[in-house]
Amino acid sequence: AVLPLAAEATDIGSRYTWLGIGISALLALLLLFDYLTRAGTIARATTKEAIRQPVFLLLSAFAILLIGANYYVPFFSLGEDTKMFVDCGLATILITSLLLSIWTASMSVADEIEGKTAMTLLSKPITRRQFVFGKYVGIAQAALLLIIVAGSFFVVLTYFKFGYDRKESGQQPPDLYVMTELAGREVPVPEAERLTVSAKILPALTLIFMEVAVMTAVSVAISTRLPMLMNIVTCFAIFVIGHLTPVLVESTFAGIAPVQLLAQFFATVLPSLESFNMSAAVATGIDIPLSYIGLSAAYSAAYIAAAVLLAFILFEDRDLA
Repeated sequence: AVLPLAAEATDIGSRYTWLGIGISALLALLLLFDYLTRAGTIARATTKEAIRQPVFLLLSAFAILLIGANYYVPFFSLGEDTKMFVDCGLATILITSLLLSIWTASMSVADEIEGKTAMTLLSKPITRRQFVFGKYVGIAQAALLLIIVAGSFFVVLTYFKFGYDRKESGQQPPDLYVMTELAGREVPVPEAERLTVSAKILPALTLIFMEVAVMTAVSVAISTRLPMLMNIVTCFAIFVIGHLTPVLVESTFAGIAPVQLLAQFFATVLPSLESFNMSAAVATGIDIPLSYIGLSAAYSAAYIAAAVLLAFILFEDRDLA
């Protein structure tokens, strides 16, 4: 079919224009930081170190293989396989990127301090704060790269998965693409219904990066004092509690004063990670408002600043000799 202009595709494009601008601005800031600051030199080296680690390739391959396997595996969800596929894909990308950031923080910060390698860097005209902040940005960049690689594969596969499930359930699948007129020529453009389903994943991936960035800052702060095993265990506990704080606050036991006080303490001190979890909303086709993404970005930036400041304090008087 020839369409003058896919109105639905145009609406999708305008809906995510600001999201694209925000992501582009973040990438531009990271590039400027990497090449124009002393801490950026450490960030570049940390990112290269993280990418060269076997764990980066293993986690990236695992995420891609698992998402690819879920493309064909039936979920027996009575026609809702695409929703289950999206939910599982987002969870896979979140877990793999978190594992990468926590592992790299332990290897790049804790091991360098224990192995006295940090003394070599700090003997140069680099302060302790530049060292910590450069390490954090470098680890976050490596996690962002994993999310971009696995997320791009995930979005493309979702585009095809929607039609594949329609066909498997005996329904008429939408066209793979449609033809539209552009500059007097007919050119293929993505089919609007497929594009809508796959494009809704982008805000969720953005929120996943915010959650990973927050946990990376926490992991770097812990790594300035604790070894790898303690860092991993502590981050796992914070991750679990951070997702359970809304349940703890609204629990039926909230009427008990000690439980209510403890729940409020956790909700205040620990990051509210559940606010970044929009996988259920995306899987059910609910649009994530840009205002919500903006508020989440502000919250993550504030918590990252607090965690990095704590890392500065913990590392300031750390004996490296």
